[in-house]
Parts: sequence; C-alpha cells; structure tokens
Amino acid sequence: MGLFDNLKDRFNKAEFTVAPNKKLKTISKEFLETFDLQLAFYKGKQLADGDLTLNQLNQKTTKEINTHSSSSLKIKGSTKVGDAEKMFNETFGVTVQIKDKAGKFCVPNEKTIGQAARGEY
Repeated sequence: MGLFDNLKDRFNKAEFTVAPNKKLKTISKEFLETFDLQLAFYKGKQLADGDLTLNQLNQKTTKEINTHSSSSLKIKGSTKVGDAEKMFNETFGVTVQIKDKAGKFCVPNEKTIGQAARGEY
C-alpha cells in the first residue's frame, strides 16, 4: 500500500501555498487542515509568536532574506519534510519544524509530508 500512497501523493491536487503576509498562526492552522500535521515556527531556539507574519518574523532574525509580497512557496504531499523545512528557511529566512498532529514529535526529514500525515514513521 505504501507505493500506491506515494504515487497518490505525487498526483494529489492538494497543495499548500505560503505567502509572507500571513500570520504564523494562520499558516499553522491551514497546514494542519491540509496535511493533518503541526507546523511550528521558531525564532532562534524559541517558538515564535503566532501573531507575527512571516515578514515580521524575518525582520526579527539575523539572517538576511529578501522577502517581498510576491515571495511564496508551495508544498505538496510528495514533498519531503526536510525539503519543506529547508524551503521555509531559504524563502523566508525562518526555521520551522513539521510535527505530528498532536505537536509532540518532529517528523523525520526523509519522510514525505504524505507519509507523515498517514503516520508512516
């Protein structure tokens, strides 16, 4: 069944799009609704304030990233967890961790978002 599920993830039309003007808590809520997984944003080693937008959080970090209103990223079920986390860092200059639905455990980077959503780790 794993091979079939992986193929389904590739062709699934569900796509998660992130824009820099959204609040972190909104992005996290939409991520949970789309993939049934938690998305945690960090400023350094501390959880970031959910009322900040991605642009506002980027301004509070030391890493210089050019985020403008047209910057966005798209994540699908076939995207590996580690790649999705790296895309957030490269696009918006923020650190994220993808966690299980309860938000207790980080999902291994080599798993796809679809596998993680199905609890295959």
